Amino acid sequence: MIRTAILLACLPAPALASEKIADKYPQSVLYDKPFEVIPNVWSAIGATAPPTYENAGHNNNLSFLVTGDGVIVINGGANSRLAEALHAEIREVTDQPVKLVINENGQGHAMLGNSYWTERGVDVLAHVDAAEEFADYNAQILAGMQNYAKENGEGTELVEPTITFEDKYVIDMGEMHVEVLHLGPAHSPGDVQVWLPEQSLMIAGDLAFNGRMPPIFAKTCTSCWIETWETVFAPMNPTYIIPGHGYPTNLAQVEHHTMDYLKDLREKIRAHLDDGGSLDDAYYVDQSNWAFLDTYDELATKNAGVVFTEMEWE
Repeated sequence: MIRTAILLACLPAPALASEKIADKYPQSVLYDKPFEVIPNVWSAIGATAPPTYENAGHNNNLSFLVTGDGVIVINGGANSRLAEALHAEIREVTDQPVKLVINENGQGHAMLGNSYWTERGVDVLAHVDAAEEFADYNAQILAGMQNYAKENGEGTELVEPTITFEDKYVIDMGEMHVEVLHLGPAHSPGDVQVWLPEQSLMIAGDLAFNGRMPPIFAKTCTSCWIETWETVFAPMNPTYIIPGHGYPTNLAQVEHHTMDYLKDLREKIRAHLDDGGSLDDAYYVDQSNWAFLDTYDELATKNAGVVFTEMEWE
C-alpha cells in the first residue's frame, strides 16, 4: 500500500508533548480511525499524550487482524465505549466475527474494555502476570479512568482475562498463524507481543515506543527491558512494528525512541550516582536531547527519579 510505504519511510511529524494534542477523529470516541498497516492488519493509533477526557483514554494502539475466519483484537481498550467504537470500525471492514481479544498488558487501556467483549461471548487472552496485576489494582485503575473519561467511562465493568498463558500461545485462525509471546520482562508485568512470522510483523505492545517518551514505573526493570530487547526481540528482526504507543514503523525507529532513550537515561543516572548525587538532584539530570518526544514534559523528571531508585541498589 502506498500509505504504508510512506508511513515506514518517514518519521512522524513532531507534535507538542501536551494534553492539548487535537483529536483526529472527532465523530468517534476513538482518537483516530483505524487504517490498514499491511494487508489484513489494522490499527487505530492512540494519542501520544496522557489519557484525557478529550481522547477518552485512547492513548495506546488498538489493533485487529482479519484472518479470513474471524477477527483477533489486540487490546480491550480503556473503557467499554472505546471497545464499542472499535467494533463499529471492524464491522465496516469485514463481516467476520470477533473471536478473540488479546490484552497487551495489565494496564487500564489494555483491559478495561474487556467487559464489552466478554458480554458478546468473546474470550480474552493475557499473560498470567498481567492478569494478576489487573486483579490487584483493577478498582484503582477503574476509578482513575472514570475520573478523566467521565460519561465515556459509563458502562465499563471490571472483567479479568478468561484465558492466561506464560510463555507462548499459538493461534491458527483462517489464513493467519499468530504467536502471542512473552519475550521477557520489559515495561510492565506481563507485557506480550503478537508476532506474525509469515508477514514479519510484530505488534510489540509496550516493549516498543515511537515518538513518545516511555513511562517508567516502579515495577519496571529497565536493565531487564534492555536485555529482553537485545537478546530476544531485536534478533527476531521484524520488518514492520506496531508499537504500544506511536505510529507503526520499523525496528531502527523504535530502537532509537525506546532503547537509546533508556540507555542514555541509565548512563546519566549511573554518572550521577557515581558522583554521590541524591534523589532530589537526580530528577534534573539533563534529558533535553529527548525533548522532541511527546510526553517529555510529563515524564522526564518522573522517569529519572524511578531509574535512580532502581539503579541505587544495582
